[in-house]
Amino acid sequence: MARKRIFKLIHFGSTLWFVACAAFLITVAMRQVGAAWWLIFSLSGYSAVLTFVLTSIYLFAVYRGVVRGRTEQEYPLTSSIYYMAFYDICPYLGAVAGFLGRAPGGPLIGLFSSIAIGSLAVTFLVWIIVDPAVCLVEMCLPASRKLRHRRVVQAKAERLQRKQESDRLLVELNEQVAFNYEHWQPLLEPMAEELASLMVDEKHRMTAREKKTVALGARAWRIGGIVCMRRLHEMAIANYVKRSSRKVVDCVAIWWDGIGTWRSPAPVRIVS
Repeated sequence: MARKRIFKLIHFGSTLWFVACAAFLITVAMRQVGAAWWLIFSLSGYSAVLTFVLTSIYLFAVYRGVVRGRTEQEYPLTSSIYYMAFYDICPYLGAVAGFLGRAPGGPLIGLFSSIAIGSLAVTFLVWIIVDPAVCLVEMCLPASRKLRHRRVVQAKAERLQRKQESDRLLVELNEQVAFNYEHWQPLLEPMAEELASLMVDEKHRMTAREKKTVALGARAWRIGGIVCMRRLHEMAIANYVKRSSRKVVDCVAIWWDGIGTWRSPAPVRIVS
C-alpha cells in the first residue's frame, strides 16, 4: 500500500513537471515570434480545440498511470515494480536526456528549452505510444487471454449470485408484507372505516377530528410501524373513494406527521 502511494506521488510530480515544460515551451515560442504577454495568456478558438484534444489524450495516460487497474497475472511486465518506476519517472529521464543532448554553449534559455523538449518527447513516446503498445502485446498473449477469460467468467458468476440473492430477499420481503397485511386486516378494517368517516365529518370540530385521527395513527404505529400506517392510510382512502365522489384534502397524512417516522407529503394530496 505504501509503495502504491509513493508511485502515485511520483506520477503526480511527473505530471506537474510535464505541464510546466509544455507551458514553458509555448511561452518561449510565442515570445520568439514577437507576441505580447497579454496574447500569450489568451487562446484563440482553434488553439482551444487543439489543446482540448491533446489534453484528453494526455489525461488518458495520466489516468492509466494513477489508477493502474492491471493485474500482475494478466500484465506481468507493465505491472512490475521496475516498469512502473520507469513509467513514472520518464519525464525526468527526458529532462536528463535533453540536458545531455543540448548544444554546447548558447544562452540559458536554450538549455531550459532543450530540457523541456526532452521531457515532452520522452513522456509522449512512453505514455502515449510505448505503454499502450506493450499492453496490447501482453493482452494478446495466450496466458493473459486465458486469465482474463477466467476473470470475466468469475465476475459474471458473482454478479449472477448477487442478483439471485437480491431476488430471494425481495421474495421473502414480499411474502412477509403479504403475511402482515393478512394478519392486520381484521384490526385495520374498522380503523379504516372510522378514518374515512373522519375525513368528511363536519359535525365535529376540526380539533376533535384531528385527535381521533392521531390516535388511530398511533395505534397503527404500535401494531406494525410505518408499514402498518401506510396500509391503514391506503385502506382509508379506498373506503372514502367508494362512499363519496367529493374532493377533500388528505388531512390524515397531514395530521399523522410526527407519529413514528411518518412525514406528511408535499404537496398536499387531494382525494377524489
